[in-house]
Amino acid sequence: MSLITLSIPIFFLLIGLELLVTRIRGVKYYRFNDSITNLSLGIGSQVTGIFMRFLTIGVYIIIYEHSPLKGVTPNDPKQTAVYVVTAIVLLLGVDFFYYWFHRLAHEISVMWGSHVVHHQSEEYNLTVALRQAWVQGAFSWFFYLPLAVLGFDPVMFITIASIQTLYQFWIHTKVIGRMPRWFEYIFNSPSHHRVHHGVNPKYIDRNHAGTLIIWDRMFGTFQEEEEEVVYGITTQPKSWNPVLLNVVYWTDLAKDTFKAGGMKNAMKMLFLAPGWKPAEMGGMLQYKDVKAGSFEKYDTTTPELTYYILFQFILLLAGTSAFLFGIKSIDIYGRIAISLLVIFSVLNIGGLFEARRWAVAAEIARAAILSTIAWYFLAKYLGNGYAILAAGVYLLLVLLWLWTNVRKINLK
Repeated sequence: MSLITLSIPIFFLLIGLELLVTRIRGVKYYRFNDSITNLSLGIGSQVTGIFMRFLTIGVYIIIYEHSPLKGVTPNDPKQTAVYVVTAIVLLLGVDFFYYWFHRLAHEISVMWGSHVVHHQSEEYNLTVALRQAWVQGAFSWFFYLPLAVLGFDPVMFITIASIQTLYQFWIHTKVIGRMPRWFEYIFNSPSHHRVHHGVNPKYIDRNHAGTLIIWDRMFGTFQEEEEEVVYGITTQPKSWNPVLLNVVYWTDLAKDTFKAGGMKNAMKMLFLAPGWKPAEMGGMLQYKDVKAGSFEKYDTTTPELTYYILFQFILLLAGTSAFLFGIKSIDIYGRIAISLLVIFSVLNIGGLFEARRWAVAAEIARAAILSTIAWYFLAKYLGNGYAILAAGVYLLLVLLWLWTNVRKINLK
């Protein structure tokens, strides 16, 4: 089981702690709709990642198995000193190649589409760390293959890569100010990473580091945190729909590429910096100067559905966690079915936040599906009669909850 999956309870413990600190300090770093959308995108990335493991892990293993250096790199934990040195060297390698993937994902338009989701939130808190694009792994895997050629064991690689990813969780916070000067010089920190998430012109495409900020210092992409950071991206999609948020950049890029006029311009649209367009389409996007306090964030208000969405999200989170923890016992067809249901669920939650008419109908359909699933599994333990009763109570509760509150909302 991956370290990321095992860390899920710790993620939510720290999110709860950050929420408590913000309450005590009297600051508002969280918005309900934004935070749930961040977490929904994180849930989606976990289930879609199941089906990309051939690229993200499988190809690495194949190249390692055929590498002439296979077995050359020490990986025996019993040789403690050598093992530790190997792990440190591998961490440096993983972090180095992550820097270059991350940097190019900001500087090449077609790669930006694999990463943009992580930057769409206009808030900055620990839930943003879990906000991940569902196809990022399809673009990042290639960068780590030199480590397979060099003979770094796949299990050790996966472990170190997971640790490098986990490190980046805690730096997504405004609760922590500056770390000690020596730490800030070597390691990535909340201050450095706040800069990375900023749309202030001086902050755009800076501080791409994962664990070690030294790469940015070495390759000229470092920027100190100075003015207050404004978070988000330059062209906000203005949506809480996780599926839309994953595809909107791609669809816009495809439309612009077809309008670009000729293969040369089309290739530039794909491989130059995000925002590049030929002169007849407006030229390169000019970044606007933004100031904290005057920046208008995207928001919608559906207080009538707050408790309903929270209840359904908790059920979704519990169910997805059980799925991820028990995935080895589920065949491929079960994995596909459950993953589709998870995606359908986060899609509905986003639609309810936006008061979409289709989302209400879809939510009734989803409740019926969940009730059927509940009946099927509970019948084995409670008997058919009690299982039908439990499933029926859940479906009735959903219908009454929606009927009572949806009437108060102006659906779109």
